[in-house]
Amino acid sequence: MKIYHNLSEFTRLNNAIVTIGTFDGVHYGHQKIIKQLVAKAKADHGESVILTFFPHPRLIIDPENQDLKMINTINEKAEILKSLGVDHLIITPFTRDFSNQLPDDYIKNTLVNNIGTKHIIIGYDHRFGKDRTGNLADLKAAGIHFGFTVEEIMEQDIHDVAVSSTKIRQALLAGDVGLASDYLGYAFSIFGRVIKGDKIGRTIGFPTANIFVEETYKLIPGDGIYAVTVEMDVRSQKSEVESQKSGVNAPAPQPSALNLQPSTFKGMAYIGQRPTINGMTRNIEVNIFDFNQEIYGQDIKMNFLKFLRHDVKFTGLEALKVQLQKDKEDTLAFFSSLK
Repeated sequence: MKIYHNLSEFTRLNNAIVTIGTFDGVHYGHQKIIKQLVAKAKADHGESVILTFFPHPRLIIDPENQDLKMINTINEKAEILKSLGVDHLIITPFTRDFSNQLPDDYIKNTLVNNIGTKHIIIGYDHRFGKDRTGNLADLKAAGIHFGFTVEEIMEQDIHDVAVSSTKIRQALLAGDVGLASDYLGYAFSIFGRVIKGDKIGRTIGFPTANIFVEETYKLIPGDGIYAVTVEMDVRSQKSEVESQKSGVNAPAPQPSALNLQPSTFKGMAYIGQRPTINGMTRNIEVNIFDFNQEIYGQDIKMNFLKFLRHDVKFTGLEALKVQLQKDKEDTLAFFSSLK
């Protein structure tokens, strides 16, 4: 899949099969539309194109309301769309100027001149152009003039798309990652970088990797403990042994020599303000089972599979340690139930 961060980067196609939307979450409703798009492109010997927007149009049109959080970062969305077989993804910067185009100008400039649309799959209630005055009827009329066809997405499918995105956000904020995954069709995940913490977990036998999520618009699930899997690149045992043999005075190995291997681990994640130690900031941490490598500065992906319990304040670190041991047992029991 080719990715473009502006319409100016895109080279007009001869037979573009297009759909438009924010596609936050790329959940099962979105996937149904996208599979329809890809199939149509193959049947017509064309190329599938998704036109999406960043930032989310609501954040530009209603700048006073910045509470909207996204299920996916733009990079996460791109990865999912790629897996669905889309040929081209155009990520258009959504600005006031872009939103103020007249509907006819938007159709002519964006869909026809820039993209080369021959067929567009769009919802019955799709609105576009200045003050969202353009509609499906305008698209169909323009299609006759410019030579493209319009395929309407059924009302029920649009209803599923609209409602599910809201329900997914609500479920995640409530900690119900299981329900969110049912709507998404895959496990909700967080991608971030491991940063240094205060290492209190190590003192009670539960060391954690602290995760920094750069994208402030990314939705973070509700506070609590979760069963997760962690995906990251780690040093192989072979490279670890070779490093030890080289001695402490040997030059540090280059990244290409570390023999990094993609691996997945089980673990339990914590989201909250650490009330037991009177924490002041909201943290994202993960205790990775059967793992003891140094991973500061490394990017990891956490897949949220099950909510275990809410965050609570304990009487002290010893009481917290007892509860964490129970949390680990519950997490392992969950993973055993999946076999």
